[in-house]
Amino acid sequence: MSVIIILIGFSLVVASGFLFAFIWATRNGQFEDDYTPSVRILFDDEPKQSQNVNRDND
Repeated sequence: MSVIIILIGFSLVVASGFLFAFIWATRNGQFEDDYTPSVRILFDDEPKQSQNVNRDND
């Protein structure tokens, strides 16, 4: 029975940690940009340039 109490206490600590992290991220503006993710797919990515290195086996 004491294991259940320990697990409940530990889960409350973890849950409050996640709640604190969410509130901190919200107040610091982590979720402010609503426009960019919706149009990111419309921008073309620049093609990656491959580096072809000629290696001579002497």
